Formats: sequence, C-alpha cells, structure tokens
Amino acid sequence: MSEQGVVVDTVTTADVERWIRSLAAATGPDHQSGRIDLLRVLERLTCAAAGLQAQITSDFAADHRRTSTDAGAPRERRDRGIASQIALARRESPHRGGIHLGLATTLTSELPHTLAALRAGSITEWRATQIARETACLSTEDRADIDRKLAADPEQLEKMSDKDTVATARQMAYEADKEVWVRRKARAHTERRVSIRPAPDTMAYVTALLPMAEGVACHAALTAASASATAAGDQRTRGQIMADTLVTRVITPHTDNAAEPPVPVRVHLTVSDRTLFAGGHEAAHVRGYGPIPAGMARELVHAAARAGIAELRRVYARPDTGAVVAMDCNTRLFPASLAELIRLRDPVCRTPWCDAPVRHIDHIQPAADGGPTTFENGQGLCEACNYAKQAPGWKTEPLHSPNGRHHVRITTPTGHIHHNLAPPAPRPAVA
Repeated sequence: MSEQGVVVDTVTTADVERWIRSLAAATGPDHQSGRIDLLRVLERLTCAAAGLQAQITSDFAADHRRTSTDAGAPRERRDRGIASQIALARRESPHRGGIHLGLATTLTSELPHTLAALRAGSITEWRATQIARETACLSTEDRADIDRKLAADPEQLEKMSDKDTVATARQMAYEADKEVWVRRKARAHTERRVSIRPAPDTMAYVTALLPMAEGVACHAALTAASASATAAGDQRTRGQIMADTLVTRVITPHTDNAAEPPVPVRVHLTVSDRTLFAGGHEAAHVRGYGPIPAGMARELVHAAARAGIAELRRVYARPDTGAVVAMDCNTRLFPASLAELIRLRDPVCRTPWCDAPVRHIDHIQPAADGGPTTFENGQGLCEACNYAKQAPGWKTEPLHSPNGRHHVRITTPTGHIHHNLAPPAPRPAVA
C-alpha cells in the first residue's frame, strides 16, 4: 500500500518468526570492522522493533477501549486488563506491562517525532522513555513543541548521550513552563517508597526512594557512623559498617516509653522436616525473598527458638513432588488458616512473569459463578492481576496436574493461553 509516496507494509507474525529463525542460524562476519558494523545495525533493528511494539501496543489499547465502550463498560473499567495482556505477550510483569502501555500511548499521541526516531532505529526505547518522562508535567502543546525541537532531526538526536538527552529535555521543559518543577516535585514526593528484591548468595536489596533532602541526610548519617567506627578501630569496611548501622537503627526499637512493646515482625519460613530435624540439604523458602540454603534455615529457626519467638506449624506435602496437600472449606471468604496455606503454596503472584507480593487470595473460578472456596480453587494474586482477570473475556481455571502441583490455565480475551504451576515446597522426609 502507498501513502503519499511512502510504501507501508504490514508485518505478520510469520514474517517475524522467519527473521528470528534466520538470525538464530546466522553467523557474524569474519573481520573486525564487519562485526562492529553488524553490531550497529542489529542495535538499530532492536530499536526499530521497540518502535513497532509501541505502535502495536497503542493500536491494541485503542481497539480494546473502543470495544469496551461499545459494550457499555464504565469509563473507569475500560482499561482493565490491557496492561496485563501486554505483559503476558512480552513475558514481563503487569507492572512492566503498564509502563510499556503508558510509553506507547504517550509516544503515539503526544511525541510523534520521538516515536519516528525510535521506529527508524535512531534512538533506543530507554532514550524515548527519558524524553517522555522529562516532559510528563507539561501541557500537550508544550510537550509537542519540545518533541519537534528535540527529535525532529533523528540524526542529531542519535548523537546525543542519555545524559545529554535528559539535560536538554529538562532544560526545555523548564523554559517552557517554570512551574513544571513545582509539579514534578509534588508528584515525585508522593512516589516515595521502600522495596525489596532478592540478590545473589542469600542477600537482598532494600531500596528506599526518598525526597532528596531526607535521602542525603540518611546517607550522611550512615557515612558519619562509618567514619566514627573506623576512627575507633573498627575493622569492617565502610560499606559493611553503613549496612550494619542501617539494620541496627531500623530494627532496634527506639522509644521514650519503656513500657511500649516493639512492633512484631513475622517472617514465614517453609522448610522440610528432613532439613530442619535430620540435617537435610534441601533449600528452604522465605516468603517475600525466595529459597535459602538449608544451613541458614536451621540457623534462623534455632536462633528464633532460643529467643522464644519461633512458632512451628505443620504443612502437609506429597513426598514425591512437594505439592502442598489440599484443604476444603465451604465458606465464601477464605478462612485465615486456608488463606495462610495458599500463601505458603503461592509465595508470589501466580500470574506468569509477575513476581509481585501476594495481596489477594482469589477464587480461580469466580465465586459468583459457583466456584468453591477450596484449596484447589484458590490462588495468590497481586492486586493488579486480580483486578485484571475481572475484565470481560478473561478466563482462569484450575487443572489437574499429574505431579500434584497446583496448575492454573489462563485464557486472555484474545484467546491466548498461559499456564502456571505452583512452585514445589521442600519435600518431607520419606519414612
């Protein structure tokens, strides 16, 4: 098809599959300059693919909204399930799906020159994200003006580094609207939070996003504590002292009221009886973190027992597969004991590629459709995934698994099917 002298081709799934097979079977040039040239053009191909993904994402969302509107869906529910379907297609979490959706909508509706540079392979998806982020607080008119000035010349934009791009876009945004910094600060302040994610070798990253003044003050306090300890002869490294000081100051209760008890913190550790009592070596599982070595699990349990704060609860699992044994209940809401068992089986959200913490214990087959409140029909989901599956066209159902592990099949409104198996629990000892 031709539009104003430009040939527009429709790319199909079969086309892309053919390209993938070609790339998978290909080898690179046998000389150095050719290898660098190929690396460069492959990078452009990656960027152009990201641009097409953004366009397709925007088209999919627009079509979904039109269909929902025609079906009479309330305005606040017309976007429900869009980000989740995008995330499943891209094998990422629903949170990332929402980011991709937001960027695609912004590029196609407000930043056409930036989108054109991305689709031409001149800039990366991250560079496009930076431009969208730095202009987010501006009016549509100001944003379009900056997009034209900054990205209308893809060759010039391609020569800029990420740092230069951010600085230029930020300066342009300030010149366009001096109040933009007030709005940016107000918005950023509402996004303060603390998060955790696993790190290698049984470590964890605990990250705090704070207002600049508080963040600098916290780091300065830890730096001062490190300097003081080092001056006193402490042999730990600067980083070790800062980390230990942070843990001590957060966990140790500080209160003027000696009678006020500290706030209790519960950590759920799932470990097999063989590992705990017979010196077994199977890994244990800490909710919110993941697997830990058997020796560390025993140390944690024994330390808690010595402190009188350990609470042991028995969870039954199949010896051959580690599948948690089912429990039945006839109530509409999941009782605390059954919900706790499901949380032990489902340490994170059951949606594929979503590792968010479990917030809701959900009926796989909805209770409104006669779904029972049982162990087999229950699953742990994050809040976003639970709401997404309530959108029209979504279907989830529990399936029988030969190895006893809980199995859920998800069918999206477009007919795509995804499967999820619950992770196995540590296996009990076999008599």
